Amino acid sequence: MTDAAELKRRTAELLAAHPPATTDRLDFLRARFDAGLAWVHYPEGLGGLGAARSLQVVVDAELEAAGAPDNDPRRNGIGLGMAAPTILKYGTEEQKQLLRPLWTGEEVWCQLFSEPGAGSDLAALGTRAVREGEDWVVNGQKVWTSSAHNARWAILIARTDPDVPKHAGITYFLCDMTDPGVEVRPLRQITGEAEFNEVFLTDVRIPDTRRLGEIGDGWRVAQTTLNNERVAIGGMRLPREGGMIGPISRTWRERPELRSHDLHQRLLKLWVEAEVARLTGERLRQQLVAGQPGPEGAGMKLAFARLNQEISGLEVELRGEEGLLYDDWTMRRPEMVDFVGRDAGYRYLRSKGNSIEGGTSEVLLNIVAERVLGLPSEPRTDKDVAWKDLAR
Repeated sequence: MTDAAELKRRTAELLAAHPPATTDRLDFLRARFDAGLAWVHYPEGLGGLGAARSLQVVVDAELEAAGAPDNDPRRNGIGLGMAAPTILKYGTEEQKQLLRPLWTGEEVWCQLFSEPGAGSDLAALGTRAVREGEDWVVNGQKVWTSSAHNARWAILIARTDPDVPKHAGITYFLCDMTDPGVEVRPLRQITGEAEFNEVFLTDVRIPDTRRLGEIGDGWRVAQTTLNNERVAIGGMRLPREGGMIGPISRTWRERPELRSHDLHQRLLKLWVEAEVARLTGERLRQQLVAGQPGPEGAGMKLAFARLNQEISGLEVELRGEEGLLYDDWTMRRPEMVDFVGRDAGYRYLRSKGNSIEGGTSEVLLNIVAERVLGLPSEPRTDKDVAWKDLAR
């Protein structure tokens, strides 16, 4: 059994063989993965050592103290937080070989789930995948695809059987974004940048070897992705005053002329709520040690969206006229997602997407009500109707 002492020893060996000060960043990350110190709870040969998930902090602390480089979850959050755990659970040995370049950041991933007619009701998706020999031919459109313009790979769900109810006829694939027929178009946001995209799939051929899970079992596979997504967005590890509450707290301390009694009371309330959310996130991550994330992540993601929007709105109000300023409306194609961003204007505008991305707040409220609190589910008249017979 790999314990903390063993992990410290292995980390010291990594640092001795690849001194951070003289080793290329990518070379160091590759060596770290090969040493099993990327995800210590993953199996040996796949970036881990089969150790307890809780011991990852031991490795991270040793490497941080040595000034070692790390991968950047902001650039490849979908790959690290959503694709990797799904591939680990359902992938073949060949598919699991994609984990190394995913972790090092050499290959960025995106998520081809939502569609113009299937956002909140994801199971109603209409992108079709038709079997032709050893390939699947895919046609359809996906939307709100973060980082598709940077991505080499995508996790994709498509309809493979229209003659059964909507949840039962979906299959999960790994799609090479460089394949013929994949077209990425930018979606310009209120911030001016195009972090999201729409993706058109025209006769894209995906080998059956890139199918993840069984045919028709895509909805169950996708639940692993979605549960991890909510934790990745809403349950990220933060220090005290990390995230959106940090900038407004600094402004409050540094700009006493902006203060008022009302603003003080509102900031105190949000500071406490942000700290409660941070500590709840720590508890949720401890629960992950025992297994896969469950629907509780929906609650964290709900809190994340609400707090970001309320805090950024208060920051704009605190700053007054200068809070309305925005530095750059130029059309940009960012390399990474940055929720906190450059200035108060950016934070206020970007936070509007927090209640949509990763599942709308309305859908997540239903998940919390039904799957966490055990309340009766909403009537679903389409549950047993073949997808082809549904009104669209």
